[in-house]
Amino acid sequence: MGIRDIIEGKKQWRAHVARAKALPRDHQIVYQEIQRYCFKVGPVALTEGDLLSGIVDFFEEGAATGRAVLDLVGADVAAFCDELVEDSRTCSDLWQESLGGGAGA
Repeated sequence: MGIRDIIEGKKQWRAHVARAKALPRDHQIVYQEIQRYCFKVGPVALTEGDLLSGIVDFFEEGAATGRAVLDLVGADVAAFCDELVEDSRTCSDLWQESLGGGAGA
């Protein structure tokens, strides 16, 4: 990864953050909780950049139609997050696999 890739990645992240900050306040709060969850759990899809952007897309569409954020995700935001990453491999999974793969050698 070169310096240009890093700079481009930062530009994309800043644009993403600006979109999230433009959401209605209740949507922002729930998005921040989902983001915190994802950073803690570390689904591999997070590094590909689609997961959080997809959530912002989802929230933007919901806000545009006047739907409350809890109508979109349900009353249990943690359960929504669990379902969101249910079939995703996590960074922890990759680490465990690397330990298991190296232990037999």
